[in-house]
Amino acid sequence: MLRTHTCGELRAEDINTEVTLAGWVQRVRNKGGLIWVDLRDRYGVTQLILEEGSTDEALLKKAASLGREFVIQVQGTVIERTSKNDKIPTGDIEIKATSLEVLNKAKVPPFIIEDETDGGEELRMKYRYLDLRRNVVRNKLQLRHRMMQETRKFMDGQDFIEVETPVLIKSTPEGARDFVVPSRVNPGEFYALPQSPQTFKQLLMVSGFDRYFQIVKCFRDEDLRADRQPEFTQIDCEMSFVEQEDVLNTFEELVRHLFTHVKGVELGEVERMTFADAMKYYGNDKPDLRFDMKFVELNDVAQNKGFAVFDSAELVLGICAKGAGEYTRKQLDELTNWVKRPQIGAKGLIYVKCNADGSFKSSVDKFFNQDDLKAWADKCGAEAGDLILVLSGDKNTARKQMSELRLKMGEDLGLRDREVFRPLWVMDFPLLEWDEETARFHAMHHPFTSPKAEDIPLLETDPGAVRANAYDLVINGVEIGGGSIRIHDRATQQLMFKHLGFTDEEAQKQFGFLMEAFEYGAPPHGGIAFGFDRLCAIFGGSDSIRDYIAFPKNNSGRDVMIDSPSSIAEDQLKELHIKLESKGI
Repeated sequence: MLRTHTCGELRAEDINTEVTLAGWVQRVRNKGGLIWVDLRDRYGVTQLILEEGSTDEALLKKAASLGREFVIQVQGTVIERTSKNDKIPTGDIEIKATSLEVLNKAKVPPFIIEDETDGGEELRMKYRYLDLRRNVVRNKLQLRHRMMQETRKFMDGQDFIEVETPVLIKSTPEGARDFVVPSRVNPGEFYALPQSPQTFKQLLMVSGFDRYFQIVKCFRDEDLRADRQPEFTQIDCEMSFVEQEDVLNTFEELVRHLFTHVKGVELGEVERMTFADAMKYYGNDKPDLRFDMKFVELNDVAQNKGFAVFDSAELVLGICAKGAGEYTRKQLDELTNWVKRPQIGAKGLIYVKCNADGSFKSSVDKFFNQDDLKAWADKCGAEAGDLILVLSGDKNTARKQMSELRLKMGEDLGLRDREVFRPLWVMDFPLLEWDEETARFHAMHHPFTSPKAEDIPLLETDPGAVRANAYDLVINGVEIGGGSIRIHDRATQQLMFKHLGFTDEEAQKQFGFLMEAFEYGAPPHGGIAFGFDRLCAIFGGSDSIRDYIAFPKNNSGRDVMIDSPSSIAEDQLKELHIKLESKGI
């Protein structure tokens, strides 16, 4: 070994010990006859000291020539530090260097490799191997490591078997776009990279592996944002001979285990809510329950008063922002402009300020008297000092807009504490959703999700009303996992394919292998998949999953460090029987 200790290991009890350290030069402070060098590795920082009179002149000169990020090996004696640093674990000691060897010089890095850096995101992604030297980045990957280890520990303790499934699979028409891989030995045919191991985990249940899990890479060719990457990681799980309640209880315990052993937090009650209630009261299927501010429908007290905007609306919605009654006109104008942005699309915003004397001041005083506004306040549970915000319009649009406004108010009022965790199961999703572009129903989750038994007759008469045996786990407004009880018999699966618009031939071509497997004794089964990157981001208090991926892609799906994707040689294209019509295709 080139070192006897790491740079984060030595303490006061090691004083007078002869040691050898190796690492990167964090910084050099040269005071003429006195030089300090901060030496760093992934375990910490140790200060070296070289002093004129007690240090060899050649060694002193060598230390003075060190640059940032040089890789060095140093030998010396642990001594007590004169000016202690209580901000680092090694702050009571330093190394009096007796020899120093430069193992590798370094160019001046393109940005400062410290917690507070001067490098922009794109520059740091280009030199990601340097960015990974920073504590703030490395700590996120260490958190990811701990999450993986604790997941495996829990799953093994629950008798789950970790099974690897193929990465080169068959392209299927549901879900996001597939990444496809041409087959050289099968000209004109293509593999796809898995969006998830869904069919394989169901086949494992048919195989009798009654408890399966895998921490697995998945791939989706879709538009990117902060919480999406073209390749991402799932904790993929499946269980046989279970009902929905068994799945919820098992994986609720997994999440509790992770919070306890990784975060040191005891998770409170995991609430449950139907999809219908989530949409009615919060306007989306992943509500943030860290704060209240539920939607209140005001049609009965706000319409038929001569205000055309409300009278013509399908829905009039209000929220009560507690303690925000002192908002200034400028703040209210800024809120109004915010909801009018194209991303939100509201035509305007109505407000009611609940004054300390029990009176009300609103932006629609011309149309509503004090008794009218009191009825609004009573319905919203508003008290003196509160602010009521109202939007109206088409039901779905108004709910979506109010959802965005609610989250903004929660943020502005400091109600979205990253160290508070409110988990929630959202259940009873619609089985199918109508797509205007293709003029047919699509599976809201995937085509293997089972319908509620009592809703199956509705498939013929009202497909959009059929509920699924599906569930999502949401924490702080972020969906971290979703799953369902699966279809496990051929007849029901064929019925599902029929209502998704598949012909018998298409269903057989795409999924014949699965339906045939169902005829060989498939057990009832269900499961869930957690977005592992998102789960890590929640634990680390971040919005972006990129921070928890060693080598992420940018918003264009590019790895700017290795310059990928890139063109390939003409010979490779010929081997794959691929011809490009023109450059850029």
